[in-house]
Amino acid sequence: MRSHNLSGTFLISFIIIIINIPALNAKGNPVKIIAHRGAWKQNNLPQNSIAALKKSIELNLAGSELDIQMTADDSLVINHDKDFNKLIIEKTEYRELVKFRLLNGEKLPTLREYLIAGSENNISTRLICELKPSGISTERGVKLAEKVVGLVKELNVQHLVSYISFDYNIVKRIAGLDPQADNQYLNGDKNPDQLKSDGIRGADYNISVFRKNPHWIEEAKRAGIILNAWTVNKPEDMDWLISLGFDYITTDEPELLRERIEALLKQTGK
Repeated sequence: MRSHNLSGTFLISFIIIIINIPALNAKGNPVKIIAHRGAWKQNNLPQNSIAALKKSIELNLAGSELDIQMTADDSLVINHDKDFNKLIIEKTEYRELVKFRLLNGEKLPTLREYLIAGSENNISTRLICELKPSGISTERGVKLAEKVVGLVKELNVQHLVSYISFDYNIVKRIAGLDPQADNQYLNGDKNPDQLKSDGIRGADYNISVFRKNPHWIEEAKRAGIILNAWTVNKPEDMDWLISLGFDYITTDEPELLRERIEALLKQTGK
């Protein structure tokens, strides 16, 4: 009985050691950092502001996420919530929305302005474009996808842009419009093989989805599906994902995540 307990203790200790060793991803690289709505939190900036985007670029992060909505007159604007200053974006024209300012004095940015700002003095930070599902119709969501991809091509910034959405019709449409584009699905209800068969390149799921379906992690690696998790702000969650060799982690705390990655890699001499 004593021998059995010692073996159990050794096994638990071994598992803990393995979990805390930071693994590299399938390409042999450490996890990359995506700033959720820009590097806003520690810098006291409005989410999705151009200032938060520029801070992400200044920090040399791998990516800066932004949320795209389409107004009643089909303008593309950057805002997370469906409303801005109590006005429903999809039902309001841009000229009405732009009357209100962000907390730092910026006006509500258009996608064109955001892409132009994000391409200036930027060689490393991808613009992670989240296309928000339409509350009006599926067709309007597809139209949003077409307009966003068209603008990205017009500005010739395909090399800087990745696409994500909770709407599967949107990411599938993007895959059709630009088969070479980096597109990732957010909702967490598709396994890696389904994503691959539909031309979707990444599983960008809430960390809880991966905890409930840990087998998807190895399945994704075997299928060549990009692994990303959101929104990861706790050190213990960061360490878990780093240990599993994720490609990306999306966080409101990019500075903290960088510290965790550097500290854990230093432990193993990577």
